[in-house]
Amino acid sequence: MSSQDLSRRAALGRALGLAALATPFAAPLATPRLAHAQSASSQPNWPTRPVTLMVGFPPGGQTDFAARIVQPGIGKALGQTLVIENRGGAGGNLATEVVMRAKPDGYTLMASNSSPMAINPHTFPNMTVNPLEMVNIGLALRSAMVLCVHPSVPARNIQEFVAWVKAQKDIPDYGIASAGSLSHCTSELFRARAGLPAMQSIPYRGSGPAMQDFIAGRFPMMFDAASVVAPFVKANQIRAIMVTSENRVPAFPDAATAKEQGLDDFIVSSWIGISGPRGTPPEVVARVNAALNEALSDPTVRDRITSQGDEPGGGTPESFDKLVRSDHARWGQVVKANNITSAG
Repeated sequence: MSSQDLSRRAALGRALGLAALATPFAAPLATPRLAHAQSASSQPNWPTRPVTLMVGFPPGGQTDFAARIVQPGIGKALGQTLVIENRGGAGGNLATEVVMRAKPDGYTLMASNSSPMAINPHTFPNMTVNPLEMVNIGLALRSAMVLCVHPSVPARNIQEFVAWVKAQKDIPDYGIASAGSLSHCTSELFRARAGLPAMQSIPYRGSGPAMQDFIAGRFPMMFDAASVVAPFVKANQIRAIMVTSENRVPAFPDAATAKEQGLDDFIVSSWIGISGPRGTPPEVVARVNAALNEALSDPTVRDRITSQGDEPGGGTPESFDKLVRSDHARWGQVVKANNITSAG
């Protein structure tokens, strides 16, 4: 072997040695699967930015109140800001459609209300989405419906009220927050169960305008949520004669439940919860549900909810989903039996 060959072998050996030393450090950078795993594992957990909670009604209503009362607690538990966006329209349907078509990444959720989730699918013939496809996360609060009468009506319970209606020469009208609303459906269900004759509903654009005419004596009776009627009952502007909850509502101690007055199986509630678009990851559902329950455990939050006649929510996603589906089926039957539509 010549000296030239020896020199070539030595150079080759040095090159191979350097390559061998470099391999342990260079190989991982050349492995796509490992590089992807490192990238994924380095990403922070959800949420990494603010979460939007869509409210399908204007500020100041029950749904808006429910969203805002749990907003700070949920944001704190998630470690991110919970941004409330009011997008009213079509009885809550507009916000429902926006959320259902949103990317199911947990960053767009909805303050789901009993009307757009369980009633509107039956009363809006042109509704283009099915709320039952949403992922239900948790219940924020619920409110009994309250049967109220104008002070000019002598009735103080449902037996006296039914007798009074039947004794009138002209069948009285009743007010409703809007055509096809929960107050409308509850009124018709009560009328049928109490054996009252057909009565004319007077629809309004919300509970506020309806309440003003109610106080003025435009009509003698109205059903609405406990939190809506509470201030007017306390001011003796209207009288509560029945609540649709299992137990009496502290805000109306003199108003007996339907069952106490002989009307069995008449449990009706207005509820607000949190839902997300179909495909929302289970881990996001679990995180939001835990955050909601944590927010509702705050005594100050619970006091604010109960002080206006509502009942704090809480519980599992499964229990809330069961409530949504049960009410959806129930109100579908009532709407069909009484030919109720969003048009009045």
